[in-house]
Amino acid sequence: MAWKTEIGMIVRHLIGDVDYDNPTYSEDRIHETILVCAQLVNAELDFANTYTIDVDQCTLSPDPTVGTKDDGFINLVALKAACLILNSEFRTSASKAFNIVDGPSRIDGRDVANSQKELAKNMCGLYEDAKKAYRVGNLSVGAAIVGPYRI
Repeated sequence: MAWKTEIGMIVRHLIGDVDYDNPTYSEDRIHETILVCAQLVNAELDFANTYTIDVDQCTLSPDPTVGTKDDGFINLVALKAACLILNSEFRTSASKAFNIVDGPSRIDGRDVANSQKELAKNMCGLYEDAKKAYRVGNLSVGAAIVGPYRI
């Protein structure tokens, strides 16, 4: 599937996992994360295509990267996956963050957790901004909000 290569590469670049000889995450883990995020994004937004996502079987159809590319879906799923991964990394580093003071000596491991928190926060902010931009740019022509009103 072409989506595995293309979206997987985008996610790896967003999270900084570009050492192809020794990646932090396996291909299978990246693909699973992409599909989980595709399921979440598909539930949040309306796309031109109706996507069938099977996380258990690791399938996504139709492939958003083949034929007429669905750049909105591709980008939103990649950003959501990066947000999810970076939040996971933050939680892992936060559980290992420590501060040891022994007289004049001090070892502070909290800075790593704080910097990962900022990375996750920024990536999730990028996803939210992209989601808003997609909603604004993909409004249905002629759609209206109809409800009770007062004079």
